[in-house]
Amino acid sequence: MKLKSSTPKDLMSEIKDMDIKMVDMRFTDIPGTTQHFTIPIKFLDEEIFSDGLGFDGSSVRGFQEIQDSDMIVLPDATTAYIDPFFSEKL
Repeated sequence: MKLKSSTPKDLMSEIKDMDIKMVDMRFTDIPGTTQHFTIPIKFLDEEIFSDGLGFDGSSVRGFQEIQDSDMIVLPDATTAYIDPFFSEKL
């Protein structure tokens, strides 16, 4: 189910109203495979949409080697949706 939010502030409000517990950050690696990591909702705030969220890129095929692996994912509030395949709202 696609969420209606178009701004980070609206999305944060919608997430709170829906009692969402976890957020799955999804992105595509260089060869085109979907990758993801999940964070508890308490770590999601509006600043993440402008500052990004750090992750280890060395574990993603085609990204960086361990010595250069600090990377940032920058979420897009307009792409948020509820994954229908999880028992918790992600």
